[in-house]
Amino acid sequence: MSYFGTDGIRGQFGIAPITPEFALRLGLATGAVLKRAFPKKKPIVVMGKDTRLSGYILESALQAGLNSAGVYVHLLGPLPTPAIAHLTRALHANAGIVISASHNPYFDNGIKFFSNEGKKLPDELQNEISLELEKDLVITEPNQLGKSIRVDDAQGRYIEFCKSTFPYHLNLQDFTIVMDCANGAAYSVGPAVFRELGAKVISIFDQPNGTNINEQCGSTHPENLRKAVTEHRADLGIAFDGDADRVLLVDRHGKIIDGDHILYILATKGKKAPQGIVGTVMSNMALELALAKAEIPFIRAKVGDRYVLQALEENDWFIGGEPSGHILTLDRSTTGDAIIAALQVMRVLVEQEASLDELVKDFKLFPQVLENVRLAQMIDPFADPVLQAEFEKAEQQLKGRGRLLIRKSGTEPVIRVMVEGDNLDEVSQLAKHLAKQIRQQADMHAE
Repeated sequence: MSYFGTDGIRGQFGIAPITPEFALRLGLATGAVLKRAFPKKKPIVVMGKDTRLSGYILESALQAGLNSAGVYVHLLGPLPTPAIAHLTRALHANAGIVISASHNPYFDNGIKFFSNEGKKLPDELQNEISLELEKDLVITEPNQLGKSIRVDDAQGRYIEFCKSTFPYHLNLQDFTIVMDCANGAAYSVGPAVFRELGAKVISIFDQPNGTNINEQCGSTHPENLRKAVTEHRADLGIAFDGDADRVLLVDRHGKIIDGDHILYILATKGKKAPQGIVGTVMSNMALELALAKAEIPFIRAKVGDRYVLQALEENDWFIGGEPSGHILTLDRSTTGDAIIAALQVMRVLVEQEASLDELVKDFKLFPQVLENVRLAQMIDPFADPVLQAEFEKAEQQLKGRGRLLIRKSGTEPVIRVMVEGDNLDEVSQLAKHLAKQIRQQADMHAE
């Protein structure tokens, strides 16, 4: 069995597989796989975490397992997920491990791996670790055990790396920024990066206590940031999620600038247009049309940064992301990095001598309506000729100014109907109509 999802292993702490016992076994199994992959010397793993209370327990258990397998562990402490990716490469480690559940509540946690290149761990190695977990795990000889050291300057190394992605001849001295750190992994390094580049930073939700991560704050709850930006008359706001691989911005008027806006800015407002942009099936139609107007190629990947990364690498492009604010700039970093993505937007602001709202004044997201159709029993909507005809009719109606997305849930008997277009009333009616048709056909199948 594979324990790995699209973004590592994740779940509620204390419930399998997110338990100390499993983490210990995972450390042993990972160690065994790494020793086979890198037989010439003892492998090195760097390990960091976000600010969850359970992170300390999982860190100790993983560390014990890895050391028991004969692996050296470099402990980084609380740091953004992309910082661990960078430091895996910078410290020439054989793998990186992040203990985080990203934007999830504090009672969840997760374990995610990076390869020695600071990228997602290849599927082959993940599968090998899963197979190893099924075996009787063996502790190495006492004279072959690994040991752990704490990397004291991990934060400073990452801060300097982030700053290196911003042009040396520019600064942020003219900006007042409100920064929502989500009581997460960026609580210290996030404000430090922007202050060292000259900005005045008003930091909020930067007091993690182990249980307040993502709690009514961060990129999933930007309401307090919007309020703070207008109250402080700041130039903009920046919100991270718990592990700082997602970012949302807020303009001086309190308007949210999401991942689609960020891709639009990086694609059309910089000095040089990119070769192409990768979005996902959830990217707004307005982005697709704006990029077409600018003659910038655009393709959609499946939801998940893993698939965005894959599409970027296949096309040899650099910039992609999701509306949630997971932005990849592969010419700057190997993985989605909230701080670096925000810095690239700031670079455009400085170069254009413009405000954030001015950069997006011609970019308006299309209304998007989502209907979740819960069924007694799941059906395949694409195998039903009546529904197929309805979907085709809707697509023809929206052609050139909207789109339709029908998705089956992988975890529950729910079909998601997303309709997007330039007219809110039209897309609302269409979404409700299609949801009704799906329910009717599902009832007929059940009879």
